[in-house]
Amino acid sequence: MNTNTDSPPAGPEGPLAGRIALVAGATRGAGRALAVELGRSGATVYVTGRTTRDRVSEVGRATETVEETAELVTAAGGTGVAVPTDHLDEDQVRALVGRIDREQGRLDILVNDLWGGEHLLAGSVFGKKSWETPLADGLRILELGVRSHVITAALALPLLIRSDGPLHVEVTDGTAVSNRRYRENLYYDLAKNAPIRMAFGLGQELAEYGGTAVAVSPGWLRSEQMLAAFGVTEDNWRDAVAREPDFAIAESPAYLARAVAALAADPGRAARWNGRSTSSGELARVYGVRDVDGSRPDAWAYLEDVRYGGKDRPADDYR
Repeated sequence: MNTNTDSPPAGPEGPLAGRIALVAGATRGAGRALAVELGRSGATVYVTGRTTRDRVSEVGRATETVEETAELVTAAGGTGVAVPTDHLDEDQVRALVGRIDREQGRLDILVNDLWGGEHLLAGSVFGKKSWETPLADGLRILELGVRSHVITAALALPLLIRSDGPLHVEVTDGTAVSNRRYRENLYYDLAKNAPIRMAFGLGQELAEYGGTAVAVSPGWLRSEQMLAAFGVTEDNWRDAVAREPDFAIAESPAYLARAVAALAADPGRAARWNGRSTSSGELARVYGVRDVDGSRPDAWAYLEDVRYGGKDRPADDYR
């Protein structure tokens, strides 16, 4: 296992063999799965986060660490490099990018999966008007979901454009289509729409470098935090459907990760995806990807038809 060497060795043969990736926000959830899947495809993956074996972030979960993510990347066949980083600290991000530059000389794939604001939502944000939301909580959401993304892109893109086919992935909640609906609270709505606009704008800027910027969204994600909230595990997650019927459409983090890894290996990705926003369900259809149980869930189509459209159709029709 190699998480802290100066010159990580190349990964095994695979569609992304020899490629260098940074997954910003890879401690848990979609970020962890994305890092592991890129490693499984042969990439060297630098993984960042704020929770380490010695320090727990404000998220309050000590059960997942950035070092563990790097170990999982290596176990999957890639090379995982853990670099604890607070992406709201410009000096730390500069140091991270400088390290990748020294060790690799370039960056091919940047995945911006920074968030960590779930603990602010249920208690003080969701269900409240903007003026009822504690201002400190609202501004923290914007820091975690927007400012961190902007800092990381601004400091990492000069290295990314050295690649012969730079790929910038913004991970968010929802697509340009689904997010035409208001997202529960003003601060959350801003935080989850900003990455979509970032991908659109960066797509314009990366085009002359043959690059691709795309915003991607999972559906209802069975992250570690979500499973814990329902009191279930990945093995018995369907037990939570009795409490929340819409959870029947939930997907594992591996689903989006498999789809993004396929996109990263697609030589024609720029023409197909640059500047766009998409979902795990759409990517899965395009690339023939399935979730760990063999299904192909499309949570956004289900929510549009059933929750908002009033159709009487079971979730299994959208798997």
